[in-house]
Amino acid sequence: MPITPPLSTGFGYGIVLGLGFAFALGMITTTYVLKRYQAEVQTSEMFSTAGRTVKSGLVASAVVSSWTWAATLLQSSGVAYRYGVSGPFWYASGATVQILLFATLAIELKRKAPNAHTFLEVIRARYGVYAHLVFTVFGLMTNVLVTAILLTGGSAVVTALTGMPTAAACFLLPIGVVLYTIAGGIKATFLTDYVHTVMILIIIFIFAFTAYTTDANLGSPAKVYDLLVTAARDHPVAGNAQGSYLTMRSQEGAIFFVINLVGNFGTVFMDNGYYNKAIAASPVHALPGYVMGGLSWFAIPWLAATTMGLSALALESNPVFPTFPSRMADEDVTAGLVLPYAAVALLGKGGAAATLLLIFMAVTSASSSEYIAVSSIFTYDIYQTYFNPRASGKMLINMAHSFVIVYAILLAAFSTGLYYIGISMGYLYLMMGVIISSAVLPAVLTLMWKKQNVFAATLSPILGLTCSLIAWLVTAKKEFGNLSVTSTGSNNPMLAGNVVALLSPLVFIPILTYAFGPQNYDYKSMAAIRLGNDEDIAAAAHTDLEEIPGVTGMSAADFESEQKKLQRASLIAKSMTGILTLALLILWPMPLYGTGYIFSKKFFTGLFPLWEGRHSMANTFKGIVRDLSGKGGASIRGRAMEGSDGSTSPREESDKVREVAMEKKE
Repeated sequence: MPITPPLSTGFGYGIVLGLGFAFALGMITTTYVLKRYQAEVQTSEMFSTAGRTVKSGLVASAVVSSWTWAATLLQSSGVAYRYGVSGPFWYASGATVQILLFATLAIELKRKAPNAHTFLEVIRARYGVYAHLVFTVFGLMTNVLVTAILLTGGSAVVTALTGMPTAAACFLLPIGVVLYTIAGGIKATFLTDYVHTVMILIIIFIFAFTAYTTDANLGSPAKVYDLLVTAARDHPVAGNAQGSYLTMRSQEGAIFFVINLVGNFGTVFMDNGYYNKAIAASPVHALPGYVMGGLSWFAIPWLAATTMGLSALALESNPVFPTFPSRMADEDVTAGLVLPYAAVALLGKGGAAATLLLIFMAVTSASSSEYIAVSSIFTYDIYQTYFNPRASGKMLINMAHSFVIVYAILLAAFSTGLYYIGISMGYLYLMMGVIISSAVLPAVLTLMWKKQNVFAATLSPILGLTCSLIAWLVTAKKEFGNLSVTSTGSNNPMLAGNVVALLSPLVFIPILTYAFGPQNYDYKSMAAIRLGNDEDIAAAAHTDLEEIPGVTGMSAADFESEQKKLQRASLIAKSMTGILTLALLILWPMPLYGTGYIFSKKFFTGLFPLWEGRHSMANTFKGIVRDLSGKGGASIRGRAMEGSDGSTSPREESDKVREVAMEKKE
């Protein structure tokens, strides 16, 4: 059921265009300052790799920001609304492990192809033209799907909150991103990602503290818990333990988890944007950057969804909820409107404005990464490889700028078309693994297994995609009797297609490898990938090429030292990411799922006792400080009995105890 937009259309245009131009102006100014005072020259290498000198802090914030799509906030809140407390965890854990595991691949990429600009250059260096073309198609399909998810989800929220036409939102959201991406290249992405991430976290904290501490209708975890119990009684969840929203045992939630897990392997390992960040990272900072980024990102969808998805469930029976007295329509949930509706219920127009700002940050930050990723592919893997192998640095930069603009326009048009045919963010999110995940294993094994041959690398993605499409569509036809957006977008068909896409290459790769003979690759051709030729740019800037970071190779001694550091980082990455993956996928969730435990109020409100005991903890901490400073740490009771330092008297202490007891009783 459509709602009356709480904000004006003018407000929507102001946020989308005003903030976009503000970020563009900020980045243009930053680029000018770096050029004037740091003698930084925008070469083709700087535009695409930032000189390969980015430190772990910026790498981590870039990973967090790039992985915080509109879907991170909107889809996660939707699965919380559908499945309860399990949804946020399944979303967060099912999309964190890929970033952690990618840390290992990032290190291997730095070790074996130190001069690469894209992961597709690595494919071509090892297997040649045909495999390169196949992976180029899969890489571009990944970027197209991710960008479409960003624009369809973001535009749906803008339209719902402001009434701005969806087509206008699709075309206007990218403008500011295009301007600052062209101005600063991948470094602009890193710098603006930091700002975006800070603002996203602040807004999520505002929502969380409002829902769980100050809201008149919620205001405490205990009240949210009671309302979720009531919601389960009024409309129990099919497939959940006892129909409860307060359990990890959720049949449909578990299906979503598998789809989410499989699909996000594709959108990480096949997205050139993540390889771009690995390439741009300083060698010693790639591993900590990706591990910190992955673990930090986990908290964003988990907190956002457990706040907004559960708040929507708790408040939709209240007149403050936009759809009251009806529940949310399924198509609105799929479109990603749970979070904005909950925000309006919690904070009115202020919540709508905060949501608009939140989604703008999520869409633009991730979009910048996608534009750079696609621009790099077209510049280095298509233009330089097949059309102009001797391209100068200036020509490469011109091509990169042009491709950013062209891609932004094409994807705005494509996303608008998806809106008019009824394809939403939720549908694309579930479908992405079906389309791209069959290329994940051959891509990973390109860097990790020397025996995979060209036949396995070239044919297994194609065969896997064929099998996944068959599994997806046949399951939908068999289960529903027809092929439609509704039937093909259901969980079971999506589950079949996603699982077949990721796992079918496990069959094809060894068969093709050993049928045609293992390759026994030595990785030398990867190391021979050359840097871009930026001599013309250096000459125009009256600068020695050797003084520009990232545009010249390193000495043999430096290379040897770097390889030793990367070898050590590789061993750490493999062990650390393995342990963290086991914890997130098995050790933490499975006992709760297997037992079918229904959260008790004490379990659900686990942080509440900390708040209740804040005075005692503060006094204890003060006592510890007094002990450490040599002043003695007398107990509250002892100081109260002394009564000489203004501390609590016995009677006042008794009154406090009585008040706490009354609060607990209430």
